[in-house]
Amino acid sequence: MVVALLFLLALVMLALGFEMLLVMGLPSVLARLALHPGMPEVAIAQRLLGGVEVVTLLAIPFFIFSADLMARGKMAQQLADLFRALFGGFRGGIGHSTVAAVMVFGAAAGSAPATVAAMGRLSYPELRRAGFSERFSLGLIASSAECALLIPPSITFVVYSWLTGTSIAALFAAGLVVGIVLGLAFMALVAWETRIRGLKAGEKDTAAGRWRALRQASWAIGMQGIILGGIFAGFFTATEAAAVAVAYAIVVEVLVLRALDWRQVFDIAKDSAISTSAVFILLAMGSLLAYFITLGNVQGALMGLLKDWNVAWAGFLAVVIILFFIAGMFIDPNSIMLIFLPTLFPLSQALGIDPVHFGMVVTLNICLGMITPPFGLDLNVTASTLRRPVEQVVAGVWPFILVNMAVLVLIAYVPSISTALPRLLV
Repeated sequence: MVVALLFLLALVMLALGFEMLLVMGLPSVLARLALHPGMPEVAIAQRLLGGVEVVTLLAIPFFIFSADLMARGKMAQQLADLFRALFGGFRGGIGHSTVAAVMVFGAAAGSAPATVAAMGRLSYPELRRAGFSERFSLGLIASSAECALLIPPSITFVVYSWLTGTSIAALFAAGLVVGIVLGLAFMALVAWETRIRGLKAGEKDTAAGRWRALRQASWAIGMQGIILGGIFAGFFTATEAAAVAVAYAIVVEVLVLRALDWRQVFDIAKDSAISTSAVFILLAMGSLLAYFITLGNVQGALMGLLKDWNVAWAGFLAVVIILFFIAGMFIDPNSIMLIFLPTLFPLSQALGIDPVHFGMVVTLNICLGMITPPFGLDLNVTASTLRRPVEQVVAGVWPFILVNMAVLVLIAYVPSISTALPRLLV
């Protein structure tokens, strides 16, 4: 009864617009007072600090910093120029190059909002000049950034690994496949839009121009090669890869390309630290909430319901998809995982669902939430970055939401898509 009341309190606070740290933190503190009055107060502080005192989580600030360096330097622009040179001469080529550039940049950024902010300014004018409508252009930019949550390295996978103990390397391998599937699905939508609108091919770049663009973008591509190659070859962990990415970005942007000076690097570091602080506050509150969920044996109660109702893995995944879809309309991605995974992951294991496969379903659901109104994070980032009304962005994402849903169902009920590559790498 007490647990139900605390859950109701959290829902009320969420509806009233409280910050997520309070939505997760206040019910946790009240649970300690109501259910565990003998627990010393210092246990709260220990759980908050101990929950985030994990080496794996050090990858988050490094990836945020490296993405900010690339976005404010030249490497993001060079990636956009490369894919424009490669695809610009085809019908709808600018749309395809936008998806491809976002996927490659996302491989270094690991964050969808950072990808929207970096690539949106570069891609939007080109899409409009190519003849794509404003709505479709805004929807494409907001939606294709979802690939940043799937193409490794991904901050979302780091958090999922921390919460569930799943191998980061396996998640990265699966995310590479699922991210490419989603990117190809978006490219198919671009091709359909191109045909419907009767858009013509752009001016084809020369072989010399493509080679020049490739040489200029080689530094940006090199970062992805070092990160992914190093992780999959076992040379370093995801956390070490993130640190290498920062060092690489500083050396290239400051010393090689001379796009940034040391004062700018310091300013970027301050902004990245602020972003990192916001993430870690949520992670700390989430670890506290997960602790009291475990003490309350919520998983055991739900497990009993699953047995009583004879729920199979397919039905369970359908419930998870619906639950995460609704939650994604109102809650940011990290908070969704912090709130639901401590309960749902043990249930998925009891039903025999592969943890990597479950991670792909969860992450794709989170991707969908990033572009789902009313509060999809990427919707607001796109609107603020491109200075367009958020209503126009919302109007443009609906075709991409439908494509995302189709890919989500495919990934959920064909587990081999997620698990084949990780098993080959074992």
